[in-house]
Amino acid sequence: MTTEQQPLQEAFHFTVLKQHDPELYELARETRRHVMADGALPAKIKLLMAMLCDAVRDRHAAVPGLADVARAQGATEAEIAETLAVAYWIGGVHALNTAAEAFRH
Repeated sequence: MTTEQQPLQEAFHFTVLKQHDPELYELARETRRHVMADGALPAKIKLLMAMLCDAVRDRHAAVPGLADVARAQGATEAEIAETLAVAYWIGGVHALNTAAEAFRH
């Protein structure tokens, strides 16, 4: 089943590219669309993976948006919580602190 990907708020680096290098902007957007689409892994799993990476990288602002888009793709609260547990296992307490942002509403 192919799920239409929910849009994320455009990241600052995409906004900069759009203004200063529109060709690279289009390439980057197309690559993101291709990579994050349903494939062998469903889009929601890829979003959970991205959320995990952002939690480990201490990107507080990115985690809630990815969690919301994952929810829109059908991720359950239990799947989000389990993903965040993996982030904690990999990244330690700071990752858990960041990962908790997924439940900030």
